Amino acid sequence: SVCPQECCVQNAAREYAKLYAAEAETLEGFGEVPEIIPIFLIHRPANNIPYATVEEELVGEFVKYSVRDGKEVNFLRRDSEAGQKCCTFQHWVYEKTSGNLLVTDLQGVGMKLTDVGIATLAKGYKGFKGNCSFSFIEQFRALHQCNEYCEMLGLKSLRPPHQKQRKAAATKSKNLPNSSAVKKMVPKKGREHRDFISSEH
Repeated sequence: SVCPQECCVQNAAREYAKLYAAEAETLEGFGEVPEIIPIFLIHRPANNIPYATVEEELVGEFVKYSVRDGKEVNFLRRDSEAGQKCCTFQHWVYEKTSGNLLVTDLQGVGMKLTDVGIATLAKGYKGFKGNCSFSFIEQFRALHQCNEYCEMLGLKSLRPPHQKQRKAAATKSKNLPNSSAVKKMVPKKGREHRDFISSEH
């Protein structure tokens, strides 16, 4: 049944959010921490639908802060404090569980979140059934961009190490005597190529 599973997922995610808050609140300058509101299961044996969920009503603009799939890029994730802190929460859970679990579908009003999901890498991670595909974890790893709150918590970047090597190679090339001449050429070539394309159409 959907209702008990929904409660189980949200309340498990809520426990992670409490641990995240406890760690983040000790950091100077972190400020308010997102909270996943509790969801309660009510059993109504006499009713056609024997189970219902009850939670606090959130009043205000309801926003989705986290990636559900690669196509959904929400600017409020990047531009709002709540959005950034939600992304940091995802990164924090990912790191704490060694990449085995991700809290997904972070959405709500301001810092109060509800209707969240959980994706696990393996079925039954810590005896827990997630309700989202593990592909969400891969997407998160590919799309997450660390922000100042990730840095405050000392979370490790999820960017593959070969990008860092490329940066190192670029700094070496600065020492070459004619690297500046090469650099000047590149944008020019790029521009000619673009003109060529536009004249084709």
